[in-house]
Amino acid sequence: MKLSRRNLIKAGTALAAPWGITSSNAQKAEFTVKFGSNLPATHPLNLRAVDLANKLKVESKGRIDLQIFPFNQLGNDTDMLSQLRSGALDFMTLSPLILGTLVPAAQINGVGFAFKDYNQVWAAMDGDLGGHVRQQIAATGTIFAFDKIWDNGYRHITNSVRPINSPDDLKGLKLRTPPGPMWVSMFKALEASPTPLNFAEVYSALQTKVVEGQENPLAIVSTAKLNEVQKYCSMTGHMWDGYWFMGNKKLFERFSPDLQVLMTKLVAEFALLQRADVRRLNDSLQADLKSKGMVFNDVQTDAFRTKLRASGFYAEWHKKFGDEAWAELEKYTGKLS
Repeated sequence: MKLSRRNLIKAGTALAAPWGITSSNAQKAEFTVKFGSNLPATHPLNLRAVDLANKLKVESKGRIDLQIFPFNQLGNDTDMLSQLRSGALDFMTLSPLILGTLVPAAQINGVGFAFKDYNQVWAAMDGDLGGHVRQQIAATGTIFAFDKIWDNGYRHITNSVRPINSPDDLKGLKLRTPPGPMWVSMFKALEASPTPLNFAEVYSALQTKVVEGQENPLAIVSTAKLNEVQKYCSMTGHMWDGYWFMGNKKLFERFSPDLQVLMTKLVAEFALLQRADVRRLNDSLQADLKSKGMVFNDVQTDAFRTKLRASGFYAEWHKKFGDEAWAELEKYTGKLS
């Protein structure tokens, strides 16, 4: 079952029946391939994935039928990554920080409080830092990442206990994190109690108080309705996070060169559109979430950065990534460790 952009906008999370080429010359696709994501159907990533699928089908003259499966329909992040590696799944989007369990270098964009703004982010991820990471992903031999990373946004902390104004407010807080070592390391350094869970489990874990808080960009807080189970949102901007659009290498090599070029071009085209969508959405959501009862506070980040430096967090990850990768990061962020 695939998504219809019009029906999504009209019905929220509705799924539509499969669509096809309207031309009288429509024929069965040469390649019917699956794309999976962990995000709700209404998130800009999936809406733009639908646009991508439509344009890909038209411009390939029906040769590629990209089917969209949102919100963990094909399994959680770790399940889908396993499927992608085995060839059971053709394409997916995944946070680099979760990908870090397979490709350690992929986590480097998530170093706490590293990127000051989006200008630094895109310069790094479209430049040498992103190139370094894609080389490491390709070195797995089974999967690859397209050139342009898609946006998730700056991550902020929500919880049901108290506003987070300083590192001391995090002490002992049971905080859900994705299952990636960077999150666990950072929040342990900040003396929280990180609890790794796949995204599919987050809402119920917050609702039942298995965890007290979580951290995500506002677009995810809104589309996943986390405001229903969280009171406070502290604008920490502690990490920038994205989504590598990845494919199974063997599947992609079955595409003719012209189809490979076409899909690469369109993934980059819709990545740029999705980035703009997420930026606009995240910029507008604070007022909307406030109107639904969420309490916001701004955060001065210097104290958090100082605590991470004093705890050895930056030095630890410098050592793990190595001098070459760390130099690529600091080329864009300035001195961290």
